Amino acid sequence: MRLVASDIDGTILGRDGRITPRTVRALHACEEAGVELVFVTGRPARWLTPLSEQLGHAGTVICSNGALVYSLETMSVVSSEAIRRDTMLEVREIVRGLFPETVFAVETPVEFVMETAFAEPRHQRLLEEVRHGDLAELVQGDEVVKFMAKIEGITAEDYLRVVAPHVSHLVSVTHSAIDMTMLEMAPIGVNKAVTLAEYAHALGIAPADVVAFGDMPNDVEMLAWAGEGYAMQSGHPDALAATELHAPGIEDDGVAQVLERKLAGIGRTAVGSGPA
Repeated sequence: MRLVASDIDGTILGRDGRITPRTVRALHACEEAGVELVFVTGRPARWLTPLSEQLGHAGTVICSNGALVYSLETMSVVSSEAIRRDTMLEVREIVRGLFPETVFAVETPVEFVMETAFAEPRHQRLLEEVRHGDLAELVQGDEVVKFMAKIEGITAEDYLRVVAPHVSHLVSVTHSAIDMTMLEMAPIGVNKAVTLAEYAHALGIAPADVVAFGDMPNDVEMLAWAGEGYAMQSGHPDALAATELHAPGIEDDGVAQVLERKLAGIGRTAVGSGPA
């Protein structure tokens, strides 16, 4: 184990917005043992405060399902891949042709922009906090790192099953939201696994030496790529089906349990390889 790559929401961060002390200790123990630590999330760079405030992490985070790499040390974008504006508009028309009631929003490296109807009644405050209106007017450049399509009255699985065949030649599409039906689209060929593979290669770390954790469909490629990809037992069926390795659920500190066991194994190896 040379690199630990972990999703955030539903994997180490509970619905209460907290990372448990046991998980914090296990992640710190990895770093103390010389194991690299990177977080791989669908979150934008703007939403990384749980890592810095609760974990004290100051390293690299792969955001927006792989489309953006961010440094918490310098609080700056390291690299990003964007969906072309004309591609975004083409995808919007395709999806709206399939589901006219769909509403859309985008993440850029610096802001969240949405169609006005994207704000649900419980989130009306967003109308005061972000730019909203027609995305064709609000987005003027090739700057979208995450394109979101939201709908009601259908499951995320059914939504994806219908939409994906029509747009997969233009964007990478997945979903990870728990409390809404929303598709998340990235530039074609970009997902968590692709960017994680590039990051690991730059460190000279092979896939076999990577331990990854995730819980949702947007983690599937990453779990399959890593030498040891653990789906959270509390996770989505697609994540559980992507790997034979299952960690206990987040409510049981599953990530911590796996890391504690593996770190103990590293310790036994180190002792066993010493002088007689």
